[in-house]
Amino acid sequence: MQVIQKSLSTKNYATKATVTGYLREPDEHAGHTSLPAIIFVPGGSYTHIPVQQAESIALAFAAQGYQSFILRYSFAGEKSPLLPAPIIELGLTFNMLRNHAVEWRLNPNQVATMGFSVGGHIVSLYNDYWDSEWLTQATSVPAMQLQPSAIILGYPVIDLRAGFPASGTDYSAWTTEPAKFAAQEHVTNSNAPTFCWVTNDDPIVPVNNSLAYANALAVHNIPQELHIFHHGPHGLALADERTAWKDDANQPHAAHWFDLAIEWLQENMLIN
Repeated sequence: MQVIQKSLSTKNYATKATVTGYLREPDEHAGHTSLPAIIFVPGGSYTHIPVQQAESIALAFAAQGYQSFILRYSFAGEKSPLLPAPIIELGLTFNMLRNHAVEWRLNPNQVATMGFSVGGHIVSLYNDYWDSEWLTQATSVPAMQLQPSAIILGYPVIDLRAGFPASGTDYSAWTTEPAKFAAQEHVTNSNAPTFCWVTNDDPIVPVNNSLAYANALAVHNIPQELHIFHHGPHGLALADERTAWKDDANQPHAAHWFDLAIEWLQENMLIN
C-alpha cells in the first residue's frame, strides 16, 4: 500500500487543508484496472480531527477494495468565518481525485464521500451544494468534476440549531448564517444516494438531525437508507475494538453499519 499526502492549496485558494490517501494496487488478474474511491471527512467539533480513528476507518475501507482518502479540512480559526471553507475543500478533493484517476488507479465514476459528526455536517451540505453556482465559482471547477457518486453519514450534525453545539454555545466562528448551513433545508433533486447511520440515544448530536435530513431526502425522492441503532455513545466510528475509546464504544450491534454500508455502496455504485 502506498500512502500519499497532498495540499489542497491552489493559486486561487490558500488553505492548510490536506488529503491523505491510502492507495492499493488493483488485482489485474481478476480483471480490475481501477478501484472505487471514498473520501472520509472526520469529526472533531471543527477544532481537530481524531487522526488515529480516521486512519482506522480509511484502512477498513482499503481492506474492502477502496482507494481511501482522509480530508483534513480547515478548522475554526484558520478561516473566518469557517464555513463554507470545508465544503469548498471537499470539492477540491473530488477534483484532485478525478484529475489523478489514472495515476491513483481509481474509477472517477465511483467516488463516494463519508462524514461523521461535524464531518457529516460538511458532507451533507456538500451533497446539497455540489452543483451550485457558488461552489463551482469558489473551486473554479465544473460541477461534473464535483459530483459525488454516493454519500455516507455517521451520527451527522445536520443543523447547528438542532442540539449541537449545545444551546447557548457561540458558534459565530463557524458561521453567522446558520440557516444557510442547515443541510435539511437545501436538499435538491441532484442529491446523491445517501446512507445514514446513528444511535437513538446519542447524547451529543440528537437523532433528530438524521431524521430531518432523511425526511428532506424523501421529499425529493433521493434513494436513501437510514439505520437507527438502539444504543451507542457519540463517536462510535467502527464501533469495535479498532476505534473504541471507552468500553461503551465497543458496540457489536451498531458495528454492523460497516458491512451494511459496503453492501449498499456495491449496489448504488454498481461495484463488482
